[in-house]
Amino acid sequence: MLKDYATVVVGTDGSDLAGPTVTRAAWIAVKEDADLVIVCAYGGGSRRADAKVSLTETAPTRIGQVPGREAAALAVSHAKDIAIAAGARVKAALLVEAEPAQALLSSSKAHLGSLIVIGAIRDRSIAGRLLGDVASAVVRRAHCDVLVIRPANTDEGDQVRPESSS
Repeated sequence: MLKDYATVVVGTDGSDLAGPTVTRAAWIAVKEDADLVIVCAYGGGSRRADAKVSLTETAPTRIGQVPGREAAALAVSHAKDIAIAAGARVKAALLVEAEPAQALLSSSKAHLGSLIVIGAIRDRSIAGRLLGDVASAVVRRAHCDVLVIRPANTDEGDQVRPESSS
């Protein structure tokens, strides 16, 4: 038997795929009369790290993780604007200092999520070829349904990452 979605949890990182992902999550939340929880994972929690990241365009980050709290706040604010414009009821907009998959999973459990919506940024490494590292981890470990949003043009989601030698 199919169940209704009471709380939809969506991940955002401010990337080009984040907008369509949040839009789809908001659309589902409106159709299901569900609450929407927006989650953004970030790393490098200090003000000094945030300043350093803002000065360097090529700062290393993990896919799906926003570099610094300030950038995460901007990503969440943009996602919230998209969701509200779509008519969604935003229950929470969260900044979580954690790995992206863990941030989504723990936030979903804490807010009793019944659906997680996530964008899949594919990399070309062996581990990331199917869904992407974050999406794969969420699908494997989620306590609820997961909807994976693919880029409209499949080449848009590709990110070249060197294959690990392990």
